[in-house]
Amino acid sequence: MQRIRLRYTKRGRLRFTSHRDFQRAFERALRRAEVPMAYSAGFTPHPKVSYANAAPTGTGSEAEFLEIALSATRDPGTLRELLDASMPAGLDIIDAVEARTTGLADRLTASVWELRLDGVEPAEAGHAVSAFLAAETVEVERRTKNGLRSFDARGAVVDLRVADSDADRPGDTPCAILRLVVRHVTPAVRPDDVLSGLRAVADLAPPVPAAVTRLAQGLFDEESGSVTDPLAPDREAAPVGLIKAAGPAAAKVPEGAGPA
Repeated sequence: MQRIRLRYTKRGRLRFTSHRDFQRAFERALRRAEVPMAYSAGFTPHPKVSYANAAPTGTGSEAEFLEIALSATRDPGTLRELLDASMPAGLDIIDAVEARTTGLADRLTASVWELRLDGVEPAEAGHAVSAFLAAETVEVERRTKNGLRSFDARGAVVDLRVADSDADRPGDTPCAILRLVVRHVTPAVRPDDVLSGLRAVADLAPPVPAAVTRLAQGLFDEESGSVTDPLAPDREAAPVGLIKAAGPAAAKVPEGAGPA
């Protein structure tokens, strides 16, 4: 009867939850919030939930998306609040719109990532970034269930730079913060692959694992070079005055959580 698209986050310690962990937590939240879910047919009916391009385990995210199908209509804003209150702090439901267009997954063509490299001087990171961007191809290896696989990490990278702002850098401790824009291709190029590429071309090896956060994902705009909000077409298609704005909403902050 109605489809709702949701944007959610993985913050703080909750970045270590797997996609399956999130699925379990979300389905419990659906039951607690008494959401009138539509169910699949067959011998083992399950709630109709479609997940799109989930972030890897261990990475934070401000821009994860899913779609649910309801058996009765609900206000997206009210539904978002009920679900958010039923989720653990750090897994925050921050936006909700009624699905009025098709192809949400088709609009997730690129991601913007933040890579925080503690213990690395920004100048050192800048030299590595320049070497990476100057290369035509950067071959990296990733272990998969079928063994070690080699592929090019350079072709999918649209932009890679050292962030200028010092706001998030802790005191006198060296810390380079990179901004990465990468297309969603096959095989997928992940932030870890780009870090492997920086190591390959410039021997950049942070002393501690990088803290990685997805800041946005959506359709890549070739003209502006930006990643656009994938829920915007649904808002634009809504009749004026009929749909209450649903978000983005103020988020819960996990107690004692550090940067994602």
